[in-house]
Amino acid sequence: MSFRLETERLIMREWRQEDADDFYAINSDPRVMETLGPLKTREEISGLIIRLQELQAKDGCCFWALETKADGKLIGWCGMIRGAHDVPVKDKLEIGWRLAFDSWGYGYITEAAKKCIRWAAKRFPDEHVWAITSENNDRSRAVMERLGMTYLPGMDFDHPLVDPKSDLLRHVTYCTKEPS
Repeated sequence: MSFRLETERLIMREWRQEDADDFYAINSDPRVMETLGPLKTREEISGLIIRLQELQAKDGCCFWALETKADGKLIGWCGMIRGAHDVPVKDKLEIGWRLAFDSWGYGYITEAAKKCIRWAAKRFPDEHVWAITSENNDRSRAVMERLGMTYLPGMDFDHPLVDPKSDLLRHVTYCTKEPS
């Protein structure tokens, strides 16, 4: 059975290869990628979709395809992964999102992320949910705060996959509850 998580207006689901063109359009938009990193090529997006499918099969979660119920349009991603080995949230449940520019300002990410956090609380009741972003990504940080996440300044870090000369190098860490 395929994964599917719904909110009032949105569906989070497993990725399909036919999502590649729409997801490429999102990831090649400079407005979307301004605080996330370099623009992606079609080949990178196809590879990313395969990796997300593999994560879903292995862990039962990934950054899921996010579409609107009203028209079935792919508008980005929202979901959970296990933090990468080279960041402070290594192996922790990390929430993440990315949204098409024309979908900004409608509360979609907050709606989807709240549902993800509730899903995680049932599936992984003994774990916190973590989030990281570049320190200058004010939009994502605002979502984290709307979600009730706590900023942990002692866990700020330089992201190892970001060019050391980039304005996106410094990253911040948030958590659903301050860990003890």
